[in-house]
Amino acid sequence: MPDRIAGLRLPALAQDLILALFITVMQVQGTLRRVAAEPDTVLRPLTDLGNLGYLLLIVSGAVVAVRRRWPVAAFVTAAFASLAYYTLDFPDGPGWLGLFVVIYTLTALGDGRRSLFMAGVGIAALATLWLVAATDLEPRDAIGWVFFRIGASIMSAALGESVRSRRVIAAKALERAESAERTREEEARARVDAERLRIAREVHDTVAHAIAIINVQAGVTAYVLDKRPELARETLRTIEQMSSQALREMRAILGMLRDSSEGRVPPPGLAEIDDLTAKARDAGLDINLEVTSPTSPPPSAVSNAAYRILQESITNVIRHVGPTRVNVVLDYGIDALEVRVTNEARRRDGADGRMALHAAVAPGGGTTDPAEPGCGIFGMRERCLLLGGDLAAEALPDGGFEVKARLPLAPAGTVHR
Repeated sequence: MPDRIAGLRLPALAQDLILALFITVMQVQGTLRRVAAEPDTVLRPLTDLGNLGYLLLIVSGAVVAVRRRWPVAAFVTAAFASLAYYTLDFPDGPGWLGLFVVIYTLTALGDGRRSLFMAGVGIAALATLWLVAATDLEPRDAIGWVFFRIGASIMSAALGESVRSRRVIAAKALERAESAERTREEEARARVDAERLRIAREVHDTVAHAIAIINVQAGVTAYVLDKRPELARETLRTIEQMSSQALREMRAILGMLRDSSEGRVPPPGLAEIDDLTAKARDAGLDINLEVTSPTSPPPSAVSNAAYRILQESITNVIRHVGPTRVNVVLDYGIDALEVRVTNEARRRDGADGRMALHAAVAPGGGTTDPAEPGCGIFGMRERCLLLGGDLAAEALPDGGFEVKARLPLAPAGTVHR
Protein backbone atom coordinates (compact mmCIF):
# COMPACT_ATOMS: atom_id res chain seq x y z
CA MET A 1 0.00 0.00 0.00
CA PRO A 2 2.72 2.61 0.80
CA ASP A 3 4.41 1.85 -2.53
CA ARG A 4 1.11 2.35 -4.36
CA ILE A 5 0.53 5.68 -2.62
CA ALA A 6 4.10 6.79 -3.40
CA GLY A 7 3.51 5.93 -7.06
CA LEU A 8 0.47 8.27 -7.15
CA ARG A 9 2.43 11.23 -5.76
CA LEU A 10 2.88 14.14 -8.15
CA PRO A 11 6.37 15.23 -9.21
CA ALA A 12 7.95 17.99 -7.10
CA LEU A 13 7.61 20.59 -9.89
CA ALA A 14 3.90 19.85 -10.32
CA GLN A 15 3.39 20.15 -6.56
CA ASP A 16 5.16 23.52 -6.50
CA LEU A 17 3.15 24.81 -9.47
CA ILE A 18 -0.11 23.93 -7.74
CA LEU A 19 1.12 25.46 -4.47
CA ALA A 20 2.24 28.64 -6.26
CA LEU A 21 -1.14 28.98 -7.97
CA PHE A 22 -2.96 28.45 -4.68
CA ILE A 23 -0.84 31.02 -2.81
CA THR A 24 -1.13 33.59 -5.59
CA VAL A 25 -4.92 33.28 -5.62
CA MET A 26 -5.04 33.46 -1.81
CA GLN A 27 -2.86 36.59 -1.72
CA VAL A 28 -4.84 38.46 -4.37
CA GLN A 29 -8.29 37.29 -3.25
CA GLY A 30 -7.53 37.80 0.45
CA THR A 31 -6.26 41.33 -0.12
CA LEU A 32 -9.35 42.25 -2.20
CA ARG A 33 -11.67 40.87 0.50
CA ARG A 34 -9.93 42.95 3.16
CA VAL A 35 -10.15 46.09 1.06
CA ALA A 36 -13.84 45.42 0.55
CA ALA A 37 -14.30 44.89 4.31
CA GLU A 38 -12.73 48.32 5.10
CA PRO A 39 -14.19 50.73 2.54
CA ASP A 40 -13.56 53.78 4.71
CA THR A 41 -9.81 53.17 5.05
CA VAL A 42 -7.67 55.32 2.76
CA LEU A 43 -5.29 52.90 1.00
CA ARG A 44 -3.41 52.95 -2.30
CA PRO A 45 -5.45 50.96 -4.82
CA LEU A 46 -3.87 47.80 -6.22
CA THR A 47 -4.46 49.23 -9.68
CA ASP A 48 -2.26 52.23 -8.96
CA LEU A 49 1.08 52.63 -10.80
CA GLY A 50 -0.03 50.39 -13.63
CA ASN A 51 -1.57 47.62 -11.46
CA LEU A 52 1.73 47.37 -9.59
CA GLY A 53 -0.02 46.07 -6.45
CA TYR A 54 -1.48 43.11 -8.34
CA LEU A 55 1.87 42.47 -10.01
CA LEU A 56 3.77 42.38 -6.70
CA LEU A 57 1.22 40.01 -5.14
CA ILE A 58 1.41 37.73 -8.18
CA VAL A 59 5.22 37.77 -8.29
CA SER A 60 5.61 36.97 -4.58
CA GLY A 61 3.25 34.02 -5.02
CA ALA A 62 4.56 32.78 -8.37
CA VAL A 63 8.19 32.42 -7.14
CA VAL A 64 7.01 29.50 -5.01
CA ALA A 65 6.99 27.43 -8.21
CA VAL A 66 10.81 27.61 -8.43
CA ARG A 67 11.60 27.51 -4.70
CA ARG A 68 13.27 24.08 -4.83
CA ARG A 69 15.38 24.79 -7.92
CA TRP A 70 16.50 28.30 -6.98
CA PRO A 71 15.71 28.83 -3.25
CA VAL A 72 17.98 31.87 -2.84
CA ALA A 73 16.65 33.64 -5.94
CA ALA A 74 13.06 32.87 -4.88
CA PHE A 75 13.71 34.32 -1.41
CA VAL A 76 15.37 37.48 -2.75
CA THR A 77 12.53 38.02 -5.28
CA ALA A 78 9.79 37.52 -2.68
CA ALA A 79 11.62 39.77 -0.19
CA PHE A 80 11.97 42.66 -2.68
CA ALA A 81 8.36 42.26 -3.76
CA SER A 82 7.24 42.48 -0.10
CA LEU A 83 9.44 45.53 0.56
CA ALA A 84 8.12 47.32 -2.50
CA TYR A 85 4.52 46.40 -1.69
CA TYR A 86 4.53 47.72 1.89
CA THR A 87 6.83 50.70 1.17
CA LEU A 88 4.33 51.94 -1.44
CA ASP A 89 1.48 51.67 1.10
CA PHE A 90 -0.55 49.10 -0.75
CA PRO A 91 -3.32 47.58 1.40
CA ASP A 92 -2.23 45.00 3.95
CA GLY A 93 -3.47 41.46 3.58
CA PRO A 94 -2.18 37.89 3.18
CA GLY A 95 0.47 39.05 0.74
CA TRP A 96 3.16 37.44 2.88
CA LEU A 97 2.16 33.79 2.33
CA GLY A 98 4.63 33.26 -0.53
CA LEU A 99 7.40 34.96 1.46
CA PHE A 100 6.93 32.60 4.40
CA VAL A 101 7.05 29.56 2.12
CA VAL A 102 10.32 30.60 0.40
CA ILE A 103 11.93 31.46 3.78
CA TYR A 104 11.08 27.95 4.97
CA THR A 105 12.46 26.46 1.74
CA LEU A 106 15.68 28.47 2.01
CA THR A 107 16.58 27.02 5.40
CA ALA A 108 15.10 23.55 4.80
CA LEU A 109 17.11 22.99 1.60
CA GLY A 110 20.15 25.01 2.66
CA ASP A 111 23.46 23.95 4.16
CA GLY A 112 22.77 25.11 7.70
CA ARG A 113 25.01 27.99 8.73
CA ARG A 114 25.08 29.90 5.45
CA SER A 115 21.36 29.56 4.74
CA LEU A 116 20.48 30.58 8.31
CA PHE A 117 22.73 33.62 8.04
CA MET A 118 21.12 34.62 4.74
CA ALA A 119 17.62 34.16 6.14
CA GLY A 120 18.52 36.11 9.29
CA VAL A 121 19.93 39.05 7.35
CA GLY A 122 16.92 39.06 5.05
CA ILE A 123 14.41 38.91 7.89
CA ALA A 124 16.24 41.69 9.77
CA ALA A 125 16.14 43.92 6.68
CA LEU A 126 12.47 43.12 6.08
CA ALA A 127 11.55 43.80 9.72
CA THR A 128 13.33 47.15 9.69
CA LEU A 129 11.66 48.35 6.49
CA TRP A 130 8.27 46.97 7.55
CA LEU A 131 8.47 48.92 10.80
CA VAL A 132 9.59 52.07 9.01
CA ALA A 133 6.76 51.73 6.51
CA ALA A 134 4.28 51.31 9.39
CA THR A 135 5.13 54.63 11.13
CA ASP A 136 2.13 56.38 9.56
CA LEU A 137 -0.11 53.30 9.65
CA GLU A 138 -3.75 53.99 10.50
CA PRO A 139 -5.36 52.70 12.58
CA ARG A 140 -2.48 52.13 14.97
CA ASP A 141 -3.84 48.74 16.02
CA ALA A 142 -2.99 47.47 12.56
CA ILE A 143 0.73 47.57 13.45
CA GLY A 144 0.16 44.21 15.12
CA TRP A 145 0.16 42.68 11.64
CA VAL A 146 3.72 43.97 11.17
CA PHE A 147 4.90 42.09 14.23
CA PHE A 148 2.96 39.07 13.05
CA ARG A 149 4.88 39.14 9.75
CA ILE A 150 8.19 39.42 11.62
CA GLY A 151 7.36 36.56 13.98
CA ALA A 152 5.99 34.35 11.22
CA SER A 153 9.14 34.92 9.14
CA ILE A 154 11.33 33.85 12.05
CA MET A 155 9.14 30.80 12.68
CA SER A 156 9.32 29.84 8.99
CA ALA A 157 13.14 29.96 9.08
CA ALA A 158 13.23 27.98 12.34
CA LEU A 159 10.85 25.35 10.96
CA GLY A 160 12.94 24.95 7.82
CA GLU A 161 16.14 24.55 9.85
CA SER A 162 14.42 21.96 12.05
CA VAL A 163 13.40 19.95 9.00
CA ARG A 164 16.94 20.20 7.57
CA SER A 165 18.51 19.12 10.86
CA ARG A 166 16.20 16.13 11.13
CA ARG A 167 17.00 15.14 7.57
CA VAL A 168 20.75 15.38 8.24
CA ILE A 169 20.42 13.38 11.47
CA ALA A 170 18.38 10.72 9.68
CA ALA A 171 20.93 10.52 6.85
CA LYS A 172 23.81 10.18 9.32
CA ALA A 173 21.92 7.53 11.28
CA LEU A 174 21.27 5.60 8.07
CA GLU A 175 24.93 5.91 7.12
CA ARG A 176 26.01 4.66 10.54
CA ALA A 177 23.57 1.77 10.29
CA GLU A 178 24.86 0.83 6.84
CA SER A 179 28.46 1.14 8.06
CA ALA A 180 27.69 -1.02 11.08
CA GLU A 181 26.02 -3.59 8.83
CA ARG A 182 29.03 -3.63 6.52
CA THR A 183 31.32 -3.99 9.54
CA ARG A 184 29.26 -6.88 10.88
CA GLU A 185 29.34 -8.59 7.49
CA GLU A 186 33.10 -8.09 7.21
CA GLU A 187 33.64 -9.42 10.73
CA ALA A 188 31.42 -12.42 9.97
CA ARG A 189 33.36 -13.11 6.77
CA ALA A 190 36.64 -12.75 8.66
CA ARG A 191 35.46 -15.22 11.31
CA VAL A 192 34.33 -17.65 8.62
CA ASP A 193 37.66 -17.31 6.80
CA ALA A 194 39.60 -17.82 10.03
CA GLU A 195 37.56 -20.91 10.89
CA ARG A 196 37.96 -22.26 7.36
CA LEU A 197 41.72 -21.71 7.58
CA ARG A 198 41.89 -23.40 10.98
CA ILE A 199 39.95 -26.43 9.75
CA ALA A 200 42.08 -26.62 6.61
CA ARG A 201 45.21 -26.54 8.79
CA GLU A 202 43.86 -29.30 11.03
CA VAL A 203 42.89 -31.44 8.04
CA HIS A 204 46.31 -30.90 6.46
CA ASP A 205 48.16 -31.86 9.62
CA THR A 206 46.04 -34.95 10.19
CA VAL A 207 45.90 -36.23 6.61
CA ALA A 208 49.47 -35.37 5.60
CA HIS A 209 51.01 -37.17 8.56
CA ALA A 210 48.80 -40.25 8.22
CA ILE A 211 49.16 -40.50 4.44
CA ALA A 212 52.94 -40.09 4.63
CA ILE A 213 53.30 -42.99 7.07
CA ILE A 214 50.71 -45.12 5.27
CA ASN A 215 52.54 -44.48 2.00
CA VAL A 216 55.83 -45.69 3.47
CA GLN A 217 54.28 -48.72 5.11
CA ALA A 218 52.36 -49.64 1.97
CA GLY A 219 55.61 -49.55 0.00
CA VAL A 220 57.29 -51.79 2.57
CA THR A 221 54.36 -54.22 2.43
CA ALA A 222 54.51 -54.48 -1.34
CA TYR A 223 58.29 -55.05 -1.17
CA VAL A 224 58.35 -57.75 1.54
CA LEU A 225 54.95 -59.41 1.02
CA ASP A 226 56.42 -62.57 -0.51
CA LYS A 227 59.81 -62.62 1.18
CA ARG A 228 58.98 -61.61 4.77
CA PRO A 229 55.24 -62.03 5.44
CA GLU A 230 55.65 -61.40 9.19
CA LEU A 231 57.05 -57.92 8.44
CA ALA A 232 54.20 -57.37 5.97
CA ARG A 233 51.67 -58.17 8.69
CA GLU A 234 53.38 -55.67 10.99
CA THR A 235 53.27 -52.92 8.41
CA LEU A 236 49.61 -53.65 7.65
CA ARG A 237 48.80 -53.31 11.35
CA THR A 238 50.60 -49.97 11.35
CA ILE A 239 48.56 -48.88 8.32
CA GLU A 240 45.37 -49.94 10.10
CA GLN A 241 46.29 -48.01 13.24
CA MET A 242 47.27 -44.88 11.36
CA SER A 243 44.15 -44.88 9.17
CA SER A 244 41.97 -45.48 12.25
CA GLN A 245 43.59 -42.57 14.09
CA ALA A 246 43.26 -40.32 11.05
CA LEU A 247 39.59 -41.21 10.71
CA ARG A 248 38.97 -40.39 14.39
CA GLU A 249 40.63 -37.00 14.04
CA MET A 250 38.74 -36.32 10.81
CA ARG A 251 35.46 -37.18 12.52
CA ALA A 252 36.35 -34.77 15.33
CA ILE A 253 37.04 -31.98 12.84
CA LEU A 254 33.85 -32.67 10.90
CA GLY A 255 31.96 -32.85 14.18
CA MET A 256 32.87 -29.21 14.83
CA LEU A 257 31.38 -28.34 11.43
CA ARG A 258 28.16 -30.13 12.35
CA ASP A 259 28.14 -28.26 15.71
CA SER A 260 27.51 -31.45 17.57
CA SER A 261 29.31 -32.80 20.59
CA GLU A 262 28.68 -36.40 19.54
CA GLY A 263 31.72 -38.31 18.48
CA ARG A 264 34.17 -35.55 19.33
CA VAL A 265 37.56 -36.31 20.75
CA PRO A 266 39.86 -33.79 22.43
CA PRO A 267 42.52 -32.30 20.17
CA PRO A 268 45.83 -34.19 20.30
CA GLY A 269 48.54 -32.84 22.55
CA LEU A 270 51.94 -33.64 23.97
CA ALA A 271 50.46 -36.51 25.95
CA GLU A 272 50.35 -38.44 22.65
CA ILE A 273 53.98 -37.70 21.76
CA ASP A 274 55.07 -41.27 22.54
CA ASP A 275 52.54 -42.65 20.04
CA LEU A 276 53.70 -40.09 17.48
CA THR A 277 57.36 -41.03 17.81
CA ALA A 278 56.53 -44.75 17.85
CA LYS A 279 54.71 -44.48 14.54
CA ALA A 280 57.58 -42.44 13.13
CA ARG A 281 59.99 -45.21 14.14
CA ASP A 282 57.74 -47.72 12.42
CA ALA A 283 58.01 -45.54 9.30
CA GLY A 284 61.80 -45.90 9.39
CA LEU A 285 63.00 -42.88 11.36
CA ASP A 286 65.58 -43.19 14.11
CA ILE A 287 64.09 -40.76 16.62
CA ASN A 288 65.81 -39.53 19.76
CA LEU A 289 63.42 -37.76 22.13
CA GLU A 290 64.57 -35.40 24.89
CA VAL A 291 61.99 -33.82 27.21
CA THR A 292 62.73 -31.62 30.20
CA SER A 293 60.36 -31.83 33.15
CA PRO A 294 57.72 -29.10 33.10
CA THR A 295 56.91 -27.25 36.32
CA SER A 296 53.23 -27.53 35.40
CA PRO A 297 51.25 -28.97 32.47
CA PRO A 298 51.22 -26.58 29.48
CA PRO A 299 47.93 -24.99 28.34
CA SER A 300 45.93 -27.14 25.94
CA ALA A 301 46.44 -24.63 23.10
CA VAL A 302 50.22 -24.78 23.55
CA SER A 303 50.18 -28.55 23.89
CA ASN A 304 48.15 -28.96 20.69
CA ALA A 305 50.33 -26.49 18.76
CA ALA A 306 53.52 -28.23 19.88
CA TYR A 307 52.10 -31.63 18.91
CA ARG A 308 51.07 -30.37 15.47
CA ILE A 309 54.51 -28.82 14.91
CA LEU A 310 56.20 -32.10 15.83
CA GLN A 311 53.76 -34.04 13.66
CA GLU A 312 54.31 -31.80 10.63
CA SER A 313 58.10 -31.74 11.07
CA ILE A 314 58.28 -35.55 11.29
CA THR A 315 55.94 -35.87 8.32
CA ASN A 316 58.19 -33.60 6.28
CA VAL A 317 61.21 -35.76 7.15
CA ILE A 318 59.36 -38.90 6.06
CA ARG A 319 58.18 -37.33 2.81
CA HIS A 320 61.27 -35.39 1.75
CA VAL A 321 64.26 -37.13 3.36
CA GLY A 322 63.33 -40.68 4.13
CA PRO A 323 64.95 -42.90 6.78
CA THR A 324 67.41 -40.87 8.85
CA ARG A 325 68.13 -39.83 12.41
CA VAL A 326 65.86 -37.22 14.00
CA ASN A 327 66.45 -35.44 17.30
CA VAL A 328 63.33 -34.06 19.03
CA VAL A 329 63.76 -31.73 21.99
CA LEU A 330 61.01 -30.32 24.20
CA ASP A 331 62.59 -27.76 26.52
CA TYR A 332 60.22 -26.31 29.12
CA GLY A 333 61.40 -22.89 30.23
CA ILE A 334 59.98 -20.55 32.81
CA ASP A 335 57.68 -18.75 30.41
CA ALA A 336 57.95 -20.62 27.12
CA LEU A 337 58.19 -24.09 25.60
CA GLU A 338 60.90 -24.55 22.99
CA VAL A 339 60.41 -27.25 20.38
CA ARG A 340 63.34 -28.38 18.22
CA VAL A 341 63.22 -31.01 15.50
CA THR A 342 66.56 -31.68 13.79
CA ASN A 343 67.08 -34.32 11.16
CA GLU A 344 70.30 -35.52 9.60
CA ALA A 345 70.86 -35.81 5.88
CA ARG A 346 69.60 -38.82 3.94
CA ARG A 347 71.38 -42.04 4.82
CA ARG A 348 73.06 -43.70 1.88
CA ASP A 349 74.69 -46.70 3.59
CA GLY A 350 73.00 -50.00 4.22
CA ALA A 351 74.25 -50.63 7.77
CA ASP A 352 70.76 -50.70 9.19
CA GLY A 353 68.78 -53.29 7.27
CA ARG A 354 65.38 -51.92 8.22
CA MET A 355 66.37 -48.36 7.38
CA ALA A 356 67.90 -49.43 4.10
CA LEU A 357 64.75 -51.33 3.25
CA HIS A 358 62.62 -48.24 3.79
CA ALA A 359 65.05 -46.13 1.82
CA ALA A 360 64.68 -48.53 -1.08
CA VAL A 361 60.89 -48.47 -1.18
CA ALA A 362 59.94 -44.99 0.13
CA PRO A 363 58.13 -43.47 -2.86
CA GLY A 364 59.42 -40.10 -3.97
CA GLY A 365 61.75 -39.81 -1.01
CA GLY A 366 63.92 -36.75 -1.15
CA THR A 367 62.49 -35.32 -4.34
CA THR A 368 61.42 -32.09 -2.67
CA ASP A 369 63.81 -29.65 -1.11
CA PRO A 370 62.81 -29.32 2.56
CA ALA A 371 64.40 -25.91 2.70
CA GLU A 372 61.67 -24.58 0.45
CA PRO A 373 58.78 -23.51 2.70
CA GLY A 374 55.55 -25.25 1.81
CA CYS A 375 52.07 -25.24 3.29
CA GLY A 376 53.31 -27.24 6.28
CA ILE A 377 55.92 -24.71 7.36
CA PHE A 378 53.50 -21.84 6.81
CA GLY A 379 50.94 -23.70 8.93
CA MET A 380 53.46 -24.28 11.73
CA ARG A 381 54.53 -20.64 11.67
CA GLU A 382 50.91 -19.52 11.79
CA ARG A 383 50.23 -21.69 14.84
CA CYS A 384 53.16 -20.07 16.62
CA LEU A 385 52.08 -16.56 15.71
CA LEU A 386 48.55 -17.19 16.97
CA LEU A 387 50.01 -17.97 20.39
CA GLY A 388 52.47 -15.07 20.35
CA GLY A 389 55.47 -17.25 19.55
CA ASP A 390 57.80 -17.63 16.61
CA LEU A 391 59.19 -20.36 14.37
CA ALA A 392 62.39 -20.77 12.36
CA ALA A 393 62.99 -23.46 9.74
CA GLU A 394 66.33 -23.69 7.99
CA ALA A 395 68.69 -26.11 6.28
CA LEU A 396 71.85 -27.11 8.17
CA PRO A 397 75.38 -27.06 6.70
CA ASP A 398 75.69 -30.85 6.93
CA GLY A 399 72.62 -31.35 4.73
CA GLY A 400 70.11 -31.76 7.52
CA PHE A 401 67.21 -29.54 8.48
CA GLU A 402 66.04 -27.94 11.70
CA VAL A 403 62.69 -26.61 12.85
CA LYS A 404 62.76 -24.51 15.99
CA ALA A 405 59.62 -23.11 17.61
CA ARG A 406 59.10 -21.06 20.72
CA LEU A 407 55.61 -21.16 22.29
CA PRO A 408 54.79 -18.88 25.25
CA LEU A 409 53.20 -20.78 28.11
CA ALA A 410 50.88 -17.83 28.62
CA PRO A 411 49.64 -17.49 25.01
CA ALA A 412 49.01 -13.97 23.69
CA GLY A 413 46.27 -15.25 21.37
CA THR A 414 43.24 -17.32 22.05
CA VAL A 415 42.55 -20.52 20.21
CA HIS A 416 38.88 -21.59 20.08
CA ARG A 417 38.13 -25.24 19.96
